[in-house]
Parts: sequence; structure tokens; C-alpha cells
Amino acid sequence: MISPECIWPLGAELGEGPVWSKSEKAVYFVDIKRKHVHRYAAETRETMTWPAPSEPGFIVPASDGTFVCGLRKGLYRFDARTGTFDKLKDVERDQVGNRLNDGFSDPQGYLWFGSMDDEETAPTGALYRVGDDGEIERRDEDYVITNGPAMSPDRRTLYHTDTVGQTIYAFDVDAHGTLSNKRVFIKVQGTAHPDGMAVDAEGCLWVGLFGGGCIERYSRDGKQIDTVAFPCSNITKLVFGGDDLRTAYVTTAMKGLSAAQREREMLAGGLFTFRSPVPGLPQNVVTRGLVRAR
Repeated sequence: MISPECIWPLGAELGEGPVWSKSEKAVYFVDIKRKHVHRYAAETRETMTWPAPSEPGFIVPASDGTFVCGLRKGLYRFDARTGTFDKLKDVERDQVGNRLNDGFSDPQGYLWFGSMDDEETAPTGALYRVGDDGEIERRDEDYVITNGPAMSPDRRTLYHTDTVGQTIYAFDVDAHGTLSNKRVFIKVQGTAHPDGMAVDAEGCLWVGLFGGGCIERYSRDGKQIDTVAFPCSNITKLVFGGDDLRTAYVTTAMKGLSAAQREREMLAGGLFTFRSPVPGLPQNVVTRGLVRAR
């Protein structure tokens, strides 16, 4: 039985997108609704918080020591040493009601990210990849809320979440980032909605369930094989960290909870951790299109 521990009860309204910094031995993540970027140092338990110019949907480490951050209407370079945000690219300026949401870097160093309708009703969201020339390439569309992107260890399968549709899709993906053979990989039952996810070294998918109070682990053929229960309802995403990549860090959210639920779920919005029976995959960094290694 895995028992998660809350290591930072910060009460995030919409904690999301944890990433692991191996060099710093720290977790970075965002609170979308409160427009914050957070850092938690694993060894010292020191915490830091930076204000963002608009809602940060994701933060991903880059090879130049900074981060690529998806704010409401564009991609920005975030430098934790100075706390500054510098614009890299505008995204979806024509979609007034949209904002950027979840994102990740694949093993080749390409950034993938999604957009969503901020009112969570219209299928105006899309999945994007940033190419070598820095141009933003649309790879899929017709999502209300995008979440996820994650990739299998053999780099042949990309997973992406349709949160409102309670569906995780699998795509075949080639070395050029071209997607094909879109298919339903997981259909979540009940009232919970699949949110962010991570893949472990065995190729299994760990999925945070918003409104489900747990993370579910699925085998490579889409069968549920394990569950990690939490003392709060909204589990948003996890990342594998630590020296052995077996320490999971998990973000949660208070968003959508009633006043009575917020009173009961005192740790909602906290950063949690647990030890995984298997290691995760190393944290990828963005090396293509937007940044250059120093």
C-alpha cells in the first residue's frame, strides 16, 4: 500500500505540471489560477515562489538552464535566477477564450503542449509541437481541455488526454513528430476526469484523476494495475524524481471544491510525494527550436 505524504501544504488553487531538476534536486510546478511558479528543494525543503505575468499552464526545463513556460497566450523563457519572463512565441492570439495548458519535452528535446477553452465548454483546444525552426505545429485538435502529453520509453507512442471526454488517446509517432493511428487507450469511468500523467521505465502510464482522489497506473495495453489514494479529490499530475527516479512528486488542486469540501480536505492543493515500486523516466529538457545550449 502506497501512502502519499504532503510535503508542502501550500493550498494551490490549481497546482499543475511538476518537473524534476536533477542538478538542483528540486521540483518546479505551477499554480495556474493564482499565476505562480513554485520550487521545492527535496533535500532542504526550502520553497520559493515567483509571480507570473498571466496563467502559467506548464513549465519545462531547457538546456540553457532556464525554463520554457506556457503562459496564457504564448511561450516564454523563465529564468529562476532573476524571476523574469521573456516572450518567445505568441500562440492562438485569434482564440480569445483559450489559454495554454499542459506540456512536456520529448526525449529528442522537442516541446509538446496543448491549449484549452478557459470556460471548459468549447472544443477549441489543440495539441502542438515546436519544430526545429521554432515554428509551432498543430498536431491534433477539437479538445475542450488538453492534458498529458507523454511518450512511451521506445518513443513510438504518444499519449494525450481529452479531459472532458474522460479519454486518453494513443498515437503512433515517428522521429519527425508526425502523429498517426489515433486510438482510445483508456476510457475513465464514473465522475473522475483524467488529468496529467507520466510514464515509468516499464512503459506503464500513471494518470492523475481530477475529482477521483487518486492516481491510477495502467499497463502498456491499457489495463489498470494499481491505484494510489490521496486525502484530497483533485489530483493533477506527477513527476518521477530523486537519484533513483523512484520518488514521485504530485500536484493537487482546490479548484472546483465547495466551501465544505475545502474545509474537509485540508491538504487539497498541496504538493505530495510517495515512493514508487518502479523508477520513472528521466526528465527531458527542451533543446530544439526555442533554446540553445550554453
